[in-house]
Formats: sequence, structure tokens, C-alpha cells
Amino acid sequence: MDISTRLARAQRLGKLHATRKPLVLPTVWDVWSARTAVAAGFEALTIGSHPLADSRGAEDHEGQTFAEVISAVGPIIDAVDVPVSVDLESGYGQTPADLIAGLLEAGGVGLNLEDTVHSEGGRVRTTEEHATYIAGLRAAADAAGVPVWINGRTDLFLHADDKDAVADEAIARLQALVEAGANSVYPVRIQDDDALITRVVGALPVPVNCTAHPVKHDLPRFTRLGVGRITYGPLLQGALTESMTEMISRWR
Repeated sequence: MDISTRLARAQRLGKLHATRKPLVLPTVWDVWSARTAVAAGFEALTIGSHPLADSRGAEDHEGQTFAEVISAVGPIIDAVDVPVSVDLESGYGQTPADLIAGLLEAGGVGLNLEDTVHSEGGRVRTTEEHATYIAGLRAAADAAGVPVWINGRTDLFLHADDKDAVADEAIARLQALVEAGANSVYPVRIQDDDALITRVVGALPVPVNCTAHPVKHDLPRFTRLGVGRITYGPLLQGALTESMTEMISRWR
């Protein structure tokens, strides 16, 4: 993919975030799922680390190397003519510059970056550390001349027994990510709590990403709550697994 195509797709992804409220990015994992989502009318996609790993017989949480991930996502991105964002977990131990270079090489124009460092025992980055990494990604993208969409994720709610107890810290972290250059933010595991979604959305000046289940959740609710971006994480693949199991079980 040449630089002009990458640039056009990156600009398109930015425009979609501004005009689609919320922007739904189906989470895909292979060429088939990507083409299916585009044929269904979706204008942008995201490749999820968990479903990608499952499709390749690998483990999530950086069970693949960065080189393996880039090699796997390239054909998926090439198979469609829409912008694609890639979940790059906590960075696979790469520098921000190397992460951006690999993403652009594969044709990706957006990325998701979380603060749980799986290669270091699952520790959670400090706010300053995570914001510094996000700032490095923004600087590297700017240097490459491509406005890569950066979705800054925090797992503080995911790791907490009491979500309300960590809400202030999580919101402060998300605000720091925005100041560092994140275009949207992703507080994982708040999708079923209307009050918490409202609180987070009200505190941030950028789109807030929520995980959605394609069957159990609905778009009007997230729209009403002000969510700016929706992805499925592993939930679409999980729903299809359940459906496939039901369909083929009678053939045993």
C-alpha cells in the first residue's frame, strides 16, 4: 500500500469518527470476517488481538510476536478498501516509533494501545508511563506524515472489584492520554453500567470507546449515553461460536 492510500484511509477514519456518532467498528480477525463486515455496509474496521489470536491458534495477551501480528494483519487490511485499526495490545515491547512503522507497513491507519503490560507479568503502567508511550506514538505518526488514529485504552476498570472506587483515577488517566495525543479513549469493562458510561463520557472531550455484544446490546442505548465509538472485542467471534455450535450440533 502506497503512502497516498494510507494517508487517504487515515483521513477517512478521522472523518468517520467526526460524523458517525457513534462510529461502529466491527472487530474482525481474518479476511472472511473483514470482507463480510464491509459487505454488510460498514465503513471502517478494527482487528482485535483476542479474536486474531484465536483464529491463529495463539494466546491473547501478546502470545504472538509483533512481527507475527503484522504479518497476519497485512492480508486482512489488503483485502478491504476501508480504513482498518489494529489492536496492538501494550506494544509487544516495541518502541512507539517501531510500532507505528510496523502498523503503517501493514496498511493500518489506527491502533489500540492498552496499559496492561502482558510481557511483564501483567503489570499496569502508571498514568505517566502510559501517557508517555501514547505521546511517542503521536510523535512517530506525525513524523511519518500519517494522522494515525490512536485509541488509548485503560484496564483500570477491568482489574477493579469496585469500579466506582477507581473511577476518578481512570478518568484522570484517560484525560492524560488525550493530552498526550490520543484521539479517542477506551475504558474497558464499563459497557453494562449506564451511570459509569455517562460519567466517563461527560469527562472526556474525545470519543469514548465501549465494547458491545452484537446481540445482547443495542445501538440506540449507546447513542443515548453519548458513546462515540463502538467495537466488539472478542464478543462478535464469541457470538458466532455459539451460533455455529447450535447449528452443527444436531449433525453429531
